[in-house]
Amino acid sequence: MAELNFKYERVSDRITRIYAFSSELMYLVEGEERAALIDSGSGIGFVRPLIEMLTDKPLVVLLTHGHVDHAMGASEFPPDCVYINQKDGYIYREHSSYEFRRAGLFLMGSLGKDVTEQDFTPVVPIEAYHDLKEGDSFDLGGVTIRIYACPGHTRGSLVMLIPEERMLILGDACNGFTFLFEDYALSIEEYRAGLIRLREQVRGMFDTVLASHGDGRLAKEIMDENIALCHRILSGTADKEPMEFRGNHGLIADRKAEPGHGNIVYNPVKIRMK
Repeated sequence: MAELNFKYERVSDRITRIYAFSSELMYLVEGEERAALIDSGSGIGFVRPLIEMLTDKPLVVLLTHGHVDHAMGASEFPPDCVYINQKDGYIYREHSSYEFRRAGLFLMGSLGKDVTEQDFTPVVPIEAYHDLKEGDSFDLGGVTIRIYACPGHTRGSLVMLIPEERMLILGDACNGFTFLFEDYALSIEEYRAGLIRLREQVRGMFDTVLASHGDGRLAKEIMDENIALCHRILSGTADKEPMEFRGNHGLIADRKAEPGHGNIVYNPVKIRMK
């Protein structure tokens, strides 16, 4: 087995950022009565002992979407405390296979070479988890997590607002390298409509945007930036920088984008809604 120790840091008195091993991040939110883990990593290494060290409160696990690097660690926890949008079953099932998970070890760099099958968390069918959808809200005692839909990256992508902290966790729904080029992603036109709707729903309710990859920081205006990029893609004026990831090919919309600011990788045949 590999030596896999999760690093973590305080974002605020009530929120802890946890670093997994393929650039993905988790957030532990602790209220006066309950705690919530937002996303669960790739399920490589076991994060539950760290969570139990950080809090002894009853826990819910809230998943932003069904991709391997956000959902697979959830199987460490009792299924009846895990929530995911069941619309993402189509991608969760593909990403939960041992073969798919094993093929992603290259993202861990040199650490991946020591990973064995015993380092992987077991697979739990998505149907064992509660459905998570827009309008759901979790009162942890003095701090609340509100759920909003933002489909595009996946059909069931969700965003989580913590109003008492004035913080917004976007998952992969809108980030500095938003993947919209896979065959299962929605069109740019559909994504733009959902992102405009989300922006209006949360306007004036946050000051900080937390990322689910990298150093955890995103520009507050990132939704505006990605909406503007959608307009450029739809008008044909966006950049067309080729990119390949795990055998899939897309085009980078802004090859000069600064880290932490909006960017989109898109599929030129999935721009308008059909």
